Amino acid sequence: MSWNSPSVVVVGTVAFDSIKTPFGERSRIVGGAGTYIGWSTSRLGIGAGLVSVIGEDFPQTELESMTEAGMDLEGISCPKGGKSFFWSGSYHMDMNGRDTLATELNVLADFKPEIPESWKNARYVMLGNIDPTLQASVLDQMEQRPELVVLDTMNFWMDIALEPLKAVIARVDVLTINDEEARQLSGERSLMKAARAVLKMGPRYLVIKKGEHGALLFHMEGEEIRYFFCPALPLEDVVDPTGAGDTFAGGFIGHVARKGSTDFETLKQAVVVGSALASFTCEAFGTDGIRSVNPMEIEERIASFRRMTDWKREQVEA
Repeated sequence: MSWNSPSVVVVGTVAFDSIKTPFGERSRIVGGAGTYIGWSTSRLGIGAGLVSVIGEDFPQTELESMTEAGMDLEGISCPKGGKSFFWSGSYHMDMNGRDTLATELNVLADFKPEIPESWKNARYVMLGNIDPTLQASVLDQMEQRPELVVLDTMNFWMDIALEPLKAVIARVDVLTINDEEARQLSGERSLMKAARAVLKMGPRYLVIKKGEHGALLFHMEGEEIRYFFCPALPLEDVVDPTGAGDTFAGGFIGHVARKGSTDFETLKQAVVVGSALASFTCEAFGTDGIRSVNPMEIEERIASFRRMTDWKREQVEA
């Protein structure tokens, strides 16, 4: 079996965001799930091939920066006269809740992912949060089954496209959702019961993101459910959490790609690496927090996770 580069094919938005938080605001900065995922994988030395759509208003300098970082942009289309997808939001004081102020689909309204021929046997595929019928169309275009397919989704698609969503979930290896979405998808309040129900829908692994409270990884072996918890790193300054979940996804699949393994132990590591990279995104507006991170800083942050969770069994009394 032969594989072509890029190692990771990423399908997701490349867009503009306007963001307001208690720490300030920024207008029309570069964002989008595909953008954050691409920057995240690139920080691990893994080149991602981005499949997306942009308008003619998207800055050429940004595309050049993405290319220089190791991203392959052959899969990005740019319809003549089109405007890029735009989202505007305002975060609450606790930085957990947010209000959407504007959503302009623009070129995204007619987006149909087209995988370049040389990418159709990629080892790893990351399906960003888009219409599940489009996510399924990406899998239909692959010439051979990727080693790992990760899918991100949200409650919006559970509300309006539940059956197509369930159909594509059955075809992937890893599903990433937050805790409330896990409850909605499964109909269970307990996260353990929710995880069991979702895993029975088809994916081998489930990642439940809990924002500032970390992330959980679940895996079924027969009727036994295995799980791993990674807390979020306490940060002194959370400036802008936009894109943190996408950065996590990029770090997650990027680590799997660089290790070349899809077993439970590797995915446990991937959750930690993804969480470490996501913490950088939260410390600045837009992609500023992730795009300049170097390998030494990443290793130090991973070491912080290790120190935070390390304990000696012999020092604990029953």
